[in-house]
Amino acid sequence: MIKILRYIFFALIILFLILIIRAIRFKPLKQKEVEPFDVELDESTIIENFVEMIKCKTVSYKDESLEDEKEFEKFRELLKEKYPAVNNKCKLYNIGRTGVLYHWKGKRSDKPVVFMAHYDVVPVDEKQWEKEPFSGLIEDGYIWGRGTLDTKGTLCGIMEAAEKLISDGFEPENDIYLSFSGEEEIDGRSTESIVSFLESNGVKPFMVLDEGGAIVEGAIPGVKGKCALVGTGEKGKMHVKISTKTQGGHASSPPAITPIGRLARSVVRIEKNPFKYHLSEPAKDMFNILGRHSTFGLKIIFANISFFRPLLDLITRKKGGELNALFRSTIALTKMEASKAVNVFPPYASIEGDVRIMEGDTEDSIINGLKKRIKDDKVSVEALKVVKVNPFSEINTEAWYLLEESVRQVWPETIVSPYLMLACSDSRSYTQISENVYRFSAMELDSVERKLIHGNNERIPSNKVIEAVKFYICVMKKF
Repeated sequence: MIKILRYIFFALIILFLILIIRAIRFKPLKQKEVEPFDVELDESTIIENFVEMIKCKTVSYKDESLEDEKEFEKFRELLKEKYPAVNNKCKLYNIGRTGVLYHWKGKRSDKPVVFMAHYDVVPVDEKQWEKEPFSGLIEDGYIWGRGTLDTKGTLCGIMEAAEKLISDGFEPENDIYLSFSGEEEIDGRSTESIVSFLESNGVKPFMVLDEGGAIVEGAIPGVKGKCALVGTGEKGKMHVKISTKTQGGHASSPPAITPIGRLARSVVRIEKNPFKYHLSEPAKDMFNILGRHSTFGLKIIFANISFFRPLLDLITRKKGGELNALFRSTIALTKMEASKAVNVFPPYASIEGDVRIMEGDTEDSIINGLKKRIKDDKVSVEALKVVKVNPFSEINTEAWYLLEESVRQVWPETIVSPYLMLACSDSRSYTQISENVYRFSAMELDSVERKLIHGNNERIPSNKVIEAVKFYICVMKKF
């Protein structure tokens, strides 16, 4: 027995040394030196144009009858009015219900590039805002309004960059497409229609760049400095309904378990049993790049991430939040419906939720997994809408290196890293015709600004709009 314990002791020492050695060798990857990029811009005109975009109340709804189509048309006309060089040089296609596609002809057509954004915004509760949400008010260096961050700022950056380059006589080496949708926030089909149009015309994009990551600090524990997170993939999503049927009746004589009680028990069982742990390729790449810049204690974990899987699984289960969502499919139960009267049992009660699907999971695995957790044959689970997980993009490609270089030229001393986007974007449609689909919003956002996306008092510093224009000019000139 003593001999066995001795062997175990020595084995543990060897294992510990291996982990330490791997951490010591886990050094930052070498990066090519780049020349900082800058360009003179008419900043006042750019801000004026951006403010006019914000004033357009392009709020999208699942129920189209709630939308103000005149505001959407006003925005599309604004693009024609404010960007004459783009509209004179580029072929304009109006595709689908709200799709806008500009084709900027280059010297060649074999490596076309697509720049994406959307011009619809989510609804606002004006009473909760400190400033009028569609005023485009400029105050203390900030531009206020719904869509400043998501994603009219990006769209403005793309259009201003193209306008500047065309006005300067620049001719791209390859075709450039500017692809905009007015129904991204409601999972509309305009981008799908644009992709179908491009595919039918034999266009296979060399690179697609959409909204997504940003330049942030504190991207992962222990990493100091600015990190540019570029999404190389995104999770899928599913709208689920969990429901139960009853006889209904008077509330004066309740059964042993009520419909709401049955559903509440189901929710508790679901939340106590998260979905399985999975480390996706984008997340693995992110830890491999950013983890090398962390403190030594955390390097031990990041350099040996497979070994520490049980620990990471446990920690993220308990902690929840973004880190947990990076490692597994998640479900957020957000909507409940039951009786219309307090003294009546409803014949039907339901809870609806938003599932974000991790690579490896499917509609069937999620539904079956929820049923196993609930363990109640009187509770049904159904999928109302599903967006599958689409293919991820590689990082060791020419397109990635050109994109990485552009980020570092505009934001020096920034570490560029892939990551798994937890939300969904229109760019998923492009994965069927392009292998290089990336998600980066070309903005440096602090924790406060990130929380303003879809929130009250959305606003952006005006200098960050200018930086976005510079970035898109830098990228476009490479193609």
